[in-house]
Amino acid sequence: MVGLNAAGFRPLSLIQHLILWAAVVVIVFPPSVLVLNAFKTKTEFSQTSVFKLPDNFLNFDNFGSVITRAHLDRAYRNTLIIIVAAVIGNVLLGTMVAYILGRFDFKLKKAVLGAYIAVSFIPTITTQVATFTVINNLHLYNTLWASIVLHLGTNVLQIFIYLQFLRNIPRELDEAAMMEGASLFRIYRTIIFPLLTPATATIVIIKTIDIYNDMFIPYLYMPSQNLTVVSTSLMHFSSERSTEWELMSAAILLIMVPIVVVYLFFQKYVFAGIVNGAVK
Repeated sequence: MVGLNAAGFRPLSLIQHLILWAAVVVIVFPPSVLVLNAFKTKTEFSQTSVFKLPDNFLNFDNFGSVITRAHLDRAYRNTLIIIVAAVIGNVLLGTMVAYILGRFDFKLKKAVLGAYIAVSFIPTITTQVATFTVINNLHLYNTLWASIVLHLGTNVLQIFIYLQFLRNIPRELDEAAMMEGASLFRIYRTIIFPLLTPATATIVIIKTIDIYNDMFIPYLYMPSQNLTVVSTSLMHFSSERSTEWELMSAAILLIMVPIVVVYLFFQKYVFAGIVNGAVK
């Protein structure tokens, strides 16, 4: 057999396994360091190696301090409000745009789709002066609406996922509904939107993780302490002079665990939605 010598040794298989194990180490190493240091006291952290096991894995003082000092209850509430409002609006806009591009022919159709593709190549940082001016002029600066509005935009990945699913929905359904007197909006509401549910589940998960992990928009547009989200709450434990790494480790774990659990639980829907949309 190819790649198999007389002793049954497969060099290619060995290389593949080494690469996989290296990837596992790279992925597991950072969370492991966080776990080791989240349970250490300030003195223990400063006097021992970051790779040393803590003296007591039942020391939850750091977690209590994090919840109190970072006001995580408020941070989670603000994050949840932004996610719910932005994701609902994003899904509605995304499905409508995909419905228009997938079902209707008009002169600027290719130009509209091309604009979505072109925008994806523009670095976000280069447009922040103009974006900040718009948000400020709309009096949304330092409000939760700043983050909600900025996350409402439909991106090209979302459009393509919806379009792939939409192409699998027979046009005969639209025509039959129109013969019964249904309006275009009713066709979208009663036929198109429900049949796009698998794609919507994928978009919801991806967008939720994106908003949950975003620090740039909340930091720039919502500086008020009352508008802290889970990502910016980490800044309570770092300053120009020092960082409380034992508290920072505990805070990262508290923030990381919920989204990791959500992702692990729903990852099959993410991959299924993307793959199914690509092959249909």
